[in-house]
Amino acid sequence: MSEPSPEVVARLVDQLAWSPGRLVLTAPADPEVLDLVHSMLEHLHTRGVDVSASARMRFEMAVIEVLGNIVEHAYAHDAALPDVAASEVRRFEIRLAVTDTHLAASLSDNGMPVSLDLGDLPMPDEMAESGRGLALAAAALDVFEFERVGARNHWRLACRLD
Repeated sequence: MSEPSPEVVARLVDQLAWSPGRLVLTAPADPEVLDLVHSMLEHLHTRGVDVSASARMRFEMAVIEVLGNIVEHAYAHDAALPDVAASEVRRFEIRLAVTDTHLAASLSDNGMPVSLDLGDLPMPDEMAESGRGLALAAAALDVFEFERVGARNHWRLACRLD
């Protein structure tokens, strides 16, 4: 994954925030939401922009892997608590957009703080049953960033259209 310039990242984030064609969903972080996001990704590709099959596959895999991690860790946390108040339920927001050069996504969640170094995501050994998702996402994307701001985790993903 080549390091994009700060200007490219800033432009993509701005397009996610203001693009009239963006798709946005805010929902509880539970496993059923994965199907809805798959539908959003399918709809994103009906926007008339020519996206290669390779870029589409890499982007969709990365988005679903990151969202899967959000859901897995948030849902497991909430399921372990007997009576979670509605205001305490783990939620996420996803924004998807296709620009003239990139597929872009931002995800944010109110999950537990995470300490990650996305520049050093080792692939687990071949017998491991989990732990590959973020390493695969990092390999597939041109932009893959994570930061914790306040009480939210923020992810930025982008893939060139090729």
